[in-house]
Amino acid sequence: MMELQWLVFAQGFAMSAGLIVAIGAQNVFVLTQGARRHRPWLVALLCTVCDAVLIAAGVGGVGGFAAARPVVSGLLGLAGALFLAVYGLRAFRGAWCGGAEGLTVDAAQPSVRAIVLTALGVSLLNPHALLDTVVLLGGMSSRFSVGARLAFGVGAATASACWFFSLSLGGRLLAPLLRRPQAWRVLDGLVCLTLWALAADVGQDAWAMLRP
Repeated sequence: MMELQWLVFAQGFAMSAGLIVAIGAQNVFVLTQGARRHRPWLVALLCTVCDAVLIAAGVGGVGGFAAARPVVSGLLGLAGALFLAVYGLRAFRGAWCGGAEGLTVDAAQPSVRAIVLTALGVSLLNPHALLDTVVLLGGMSSRFSVGARLAFGVGAATASACWFFSLSLGGRLLAPLLRRPQAWRVLDGLVCLTLWALAADVGQDAWAMLRP
């Protein structure tokens, strides 16, 4: 039983990590604040807490609703697998064609209030973040029992915490590298492979739930 919980925890961690590493407004904000040393601990903490709240809403709400309905759970799983595949395709295009600009680091010093409001905005008002945490992760958790869904959610939230604190506090060291667009192409390539592997796993499980 304990091994199963750890396995589900790892699945939640991997899925959340695969989604969160994708380039977006939230990650760029966290990275730039870390590179500029503008309250990196505060930024990482705020984004982590916001993600944990959204993941809990998804796992407890969407996941719980779908878990009681195998057909809904299977359809959500297939939709999630398709979403992951498309998201991976976008990352593949970014890796193949480029297009992401390098990180810019300026000396502007925003107020603490501005930093807090921006962190909350890119976390709670970001459609991609809401889709990833509430809908996608919540739907994917419906494959598991109540206890396993908790482990899945904790794993997903742990991935967010590890990523945001690493990104924020490591931003200063990574800033010279991430000024180059080529570095973002490598990151997109890794994101693509991760998401496609997750899509295959989720799609297989969802299809098994829909088969008579």
